[in-house]
Formats: sequence, C-alpha cells, structure tokens
Amino acid sequence: MGEQPTRTESGTQLITLGKNPERIRDHNRRVVLDSVRQHGSLGRMQLARLTHLTAQAIANIVDELVCENLLMETGRLKSRRGQPPKQFAVNPDGAVTMGVEMASDHMVTTVLDLTGQPRSRHTMPVQDTSPAALSNLLRIEVDTVKAKFSAPLLGVGVVMPGPFDIEGMTSVGPTTLPGWSDVDAAALLSEACGETVTVENDANAAAVGERLFGAGHAISSFAMIYFGAGVGLGLIQDGVPFRGAFGNAGEIGHIVVAPNGKACACGQSGCLERYASLHVLREKLVLAGVMHTDFDDLQMLHDSRHPVLIEWMDEAALYLAPMIAMIENILDPETVILSGMLPDALIDGLIARMGQLPISVASRRSRALPRVVRGATGQYTAALGAAALPLFEAMTPKLDTLTD
Repeated sequence: MGEQPTRTESGTQLITLGKNPERIRDHNRRVVLDSVRQHGSLGRMQLARLTHLTAQAIANIVDELVCENLLMETGRLKSRRGQPPKQFAVNPDGAVTMGVEMASDHMVTTVLDLTGQPRSRHTMPVQDTSPAALSNLLRIEVDTVKAKFSAPLLGVGVVMPGPFDIEGMTSVGPTTLPGWSDVDAAALLSEACGETVTVENDANAAAVGERLFGAGHAISSFAMIYFGAGVGLGLIQDGVPFRGAFGNAGEIGHIVVAPNGKACACGQSGCLERYASLHVLREKLVLAGVMHTDFDDLQMLHDSRHPVLIEWMDEAALYLAPMIAMIENILDPETVILSGMLPDALIDGLIARMGQLPISVASRRSRALPRVVRGATGQYTAALGAAALPLFEAMTPKLDTLTD
C-alpha cells in the first residue's frame, strides 16, 4: 500500500504519514522534520501520533536529528503528573541553505537558516549572463557564504528563467539567458562551486518559496503566476512541486492569447508574454521616456498613476483573466496566486481589473479561498524559492516516491 496523506481539521493542510520499514528511513526523517516545521515545538509522543510512526521509530529519528543539530531540545512541557515530556524544535542554526536567482539583468543571493528565516541577501546587476560568467559569480557567492556562516551549507538552489531545452524557444529573447540551451546547468554550476546545485525554473522555485513561507503555506494545491522578466506558472500539487517530464510544466508565457498579435522572440505571434510581462511594461515606459523602471520606480509610477503603467495594467488584466480560467479548468487548484517582481500595489491592481473572472470549474459558491490572491513573499520570491529548494528536499516528504 502506498503512502496515505491525511487532512488536518482545517481541511486545507495535508499531513504526510510516516512509514515503519527501515528501508525508508530517509523518508521518515523528512516526515518528522516537516511535522516539527509545521507545528513548532513537539514531544516524541505528539510526533508519533501526528506521523503514525511507532514510538521507538520516533525516538531513534529524533535522537539522530538532535545529534546532527537539525533538531534541538526546547525544554519540558508542563504536565499534571509524571515526568514532563521533552519538546523538540527545528534548530535554526543547524544548517543554512543558499539560493541564487540568475535573471537576465541581475543576480540575487539569499541565505536561509533551517527554519526558513532569511539570514542575508545580496543583489547585483549582471551584464554578462554567459555560462562562464555566471558560474564564476556563483563560485564567489558560495565562497562568501561559507566564510560568513559557521553552520554547514545544506545545499544550493539556483533558479533561471525557463523554458529548458525547447527547440526554437530556449535562450531566445530578452527574458531568457542566451548561451545556456545546450548546457547541463546543474553539472556545470556544481563543478564551479564545489557543492551540489539544484536547478529549477524561476516560476517553480517561486511556488516552492510561497508554499513554505508565503500565501501557500496552508494550501496543498495551488497555481502561481510569477512575474519575472517574463511570465510563468509554478504548480504545487499535494504539497510538492509539479514540474512535468522535462521541468517545463507551467510555461504559459508562450501560449498564444492574441492570434496574429504582437511578434514574440519565440517565433510565434500574440504570446501572453508580449502583453502581461514586466519586460513589456518596461519597454512601454522607456518608449514614453521613463528610463528608471526598477521595483521602487514602479511603485512611484503607480502612486502617481502614470498613464503608460495604467494602460499596461488594463491590457495585462484583459489577457490574464481568461488564462486564469484556463488554468483552473485544466488543473483545478485551490487558488491562483500572483507574485513576483511587481510591487504589491500593481498586483492588487491587476487582480482588481480582472473583475468577474470567466466561468470555470472554480466558479463555486462554497469556496474557502478567493480564486485569485496576491502572494506574500514579495519581489525576492524566486531567490527565496531557490534557497528553499534544498530545504524542501531535506525536510518535505514526497508523496510520489513510496510504494510498499
């Protein structure tokens, strides 16, 4: 029998149950770590009840995790009789993870502790995005993090704009990284920095960050429209990322939404990315003589209701609304989250402009969540998601990897 997820009383959060065979001990470690991460300080008996593991299995795993500094004892819980039970929590200083967002014009490095709290962030502009140049920058960043933090480095996550390895579409246009189409990015970057590097597209990584630390924390299945330079879709299904066979699930930026519309660098015409992306917004602003279009600049332009920005929001919302209905009809998520390199006010404006969304399978009266919500992890969501990838790997059970 395979692994069985159960729901908490709220009906929104999947709890993954542990398995007792010794051969899946690594999975059980993740079950224990995930339970403690979700619920805070817990005793051994509470963990046994939550995970359905035996008391002996829990005792062995907890002792092992304490020895590795991944869990720490937090004292004893007061009780009316008998010896008060020891409580355990994730040790924030047990390890750090590092995430790097490699975008078309900048690079962001984020370090998280084991509880997912940011410990440092570094942003730099990038002119040369070739494999050699970015590999060298990554090596420098990894060396800097190792020198700065005494805790062991649990892993390195790197995010890049997708799609990956698609003929005629990869490394084409201003929202991608030219020169990477025939490169094994994970192998190249791992060799360059001396650490195992996990590579993910930016939208999927952003969804992981939102799942662990943001609006998706208590949502087991959601879709996330991510605004990088382009626009992509990250998917969380039953608490874990859905990547597709080749890591390109959710590539909505090159879905044609306006037949015979604006030419796209991918060779098609009328792609969503040509209407609803940050890159297009910046193009329009530059043509109007607005040369400063960084994150803070966009906030000021919104506050002053700049006509070009308002026009872009109107047009973007026009094409995003039917796309959201399509996503709902195909994937049936609990909600669709909008997030990325746009200020909160712009995302709120987009959602407001969509108004009454087209009818879809999500058009139900008894909804626990709105059909569309704004994300909570902000402009650094992709870098946060990158740093969360090793954390996710170490601390989150995988529903699709176990069979008896």
